Amino acid sequence: MDALMIIEIVIGAAMVVFGVLALNSKKLVTSVIYLSIISMLAVVAFVIMRAPDVAITEAVIGSGLVTAVFLFTLYAVKKAGEDA
Repeated sequence: MDALMIIEIVIGAAMVVFGVLALNSKKLVTSVIYLSIISMLAVVAFVIMRAPDVAITEAVIGSGLVTAVFLFTLYAVKKAGEDA
């Protein structure tokens, strides 16, 4: 096995671990952060697979925009619950 394959396996295993952590997390904000980490690991995997266009798209949309929308929604729901 070459070093690139070992890195791919480590990244894949880390994605699975963070996925399980996101599912088992008690706080929703922590789950969103774990999902963002999974997206960033996917970016690294796409770069290793020599797909820079997909990596950039995943970084911008998957890690950036989706995480921001999730966090904004969580805080908006929390604030609406406090007002009621």
